[in-house]
This record gives sequence, structure tokens and C-alpha cells, in this order.
Amino acid sequence: MAENDTARTSRRALLLAAGSAGAALLASACAGPAGTRGAAGQPSASASAPRPTGGASSPSCVLTTEAGAGPYYLDLDRVRSDITEDRDGVPFRLDLTVVRVSAGCRPLRAATVDVWQADASGTYSTGGATFLRGTQVTDAAGRCVFRTIVPGWYAGLAPHIHFKVRPDTRTETTSQFFFPEDLLREVYARRPYARRAAPRHPNGRDSRYNSSGAAMTLAPAPDGSGYRAAYTVGIA
Repeated sequence: MAENDTARTSRRALLLAAGSAGAALLASACAGPAGTRGAAGQPSASASAPRPTGGASSPSCVLTTEAGAGPYYLDLDRVRSDITEDRDGVPFRLDLTVVRVSAGCRPLRAATVDVWQADASGTYSTGGATFLRGTQVTDAAGRCVFRTIVPGWYAGLAPHIHFKVRPDTRTETTSQFFFPEDLLREVYARRPYARRAAPRHPNGRDSRYNSSGAAMTLAPAPDGSGYRAAYTVGIA
């Protein structure tokens, strides 16, 4: 949605400056996590590898492995849960819980969460396009939900969803989620993905996946005509 740059105040600035009360008014409806899986990671110099929640009752208390944002991140001030727009693909619901590890894994309210990804053809929205990009604000339980599609592959990289968590105006955590390879092969046999010849091993070609994929791979479960997964993002 286009807005006059001289007449509007950035939604991003509002979200980050308003604090818990203001952000809560802007947050979209957020649901609890489902379809989680446990996985242990190894510590690195800056953070331990994360693991998804072992159940809906309590989040894991592990720092999330960080990764670069890549060349396609755009701050588009898109506050919305459904980021699909006009993109065809297998539906995918991502339930996130953000927790503050240094505060005893306390759920983090009013954190801004951005996600962005490629479509089924491996293309990102650029310029004035906004498909498959969006922002949510966590609720009092640290939760938010994105509705999207399973991403396609491109450039020899493991299919992934980028995310960025901004707990305040000074800090951020950026990383990406991967998908199990058997699920990707099943999805890529379906249209519109099947319009291209899918790689035989979509994850194994990517050194980033080989180094952190075990910790950052989601555990999707069937959900209607698509899938859903949940993950607990631990920040310092």
C-alpha cells in the first residue's frame, strides 16, 4: 500500500518507539505454537544453537544461532500476519515464540518480528513488490503467527525463510529457518514448484545448512492442504 513519505510516520518507528502498550495495539492476532520438535545444538562464540520447543507448555531456553540477512532484506513496514499476497504455493503457517534467555527464558512481549522469503520460483519481491514479506509484534506470551507458503529454491542454496527479531530500537537478531529435505521433495513434486526440475538434494548443496541446519530446521506437521510448524526464538 503506497503512502506519501512526507505525510506518514513509519509504522516501524511507531512499533519500536511506542513500547509495550502501543505495540500491543498494532499487533495482529497471534496463536500458540504447534508442531514442534526438540533438537540440541552446539555453542558458538556468540550464541548457542537453538532448538524448537519440545511441547506447547514451555519454550526451550537456548539462544538462536544468528545468520546474515542476505541481499534481499527490505524494511517495508508491512505489519501483517498473512504475507502470501498473490503467490501460489503449498500453504505454510509459522508459529513463533520469542523468549529472553538472559531473563530466565521469559516470553518477550512487543518484540518486532520480520520474515521474508522466496516464492515457489525462487524469486524475492524487490522494488515496489511486497509479496512474502511482513512484520508482526509478539503478544504478552511472546507469540506471533505468519501465514505464507513453502519457499522455493534458488542459487544452489537450501530453501529457507529469513527472520529478524527486534526487541528494541538498539538490538536485533537475524537468522533463517530450513525445512526437512524429505518434505521439500514431496512439496516440489506439486505445482507450482513442479514447473521447474527440483534439485535431488535441495539442502545438501548449501554450506550454511551443513553448519547450522540441524539446529535451525523446522518440524512441519500437516495442516489442511499445507503444513504448520512452531519455533522458539531465544535472544540474549
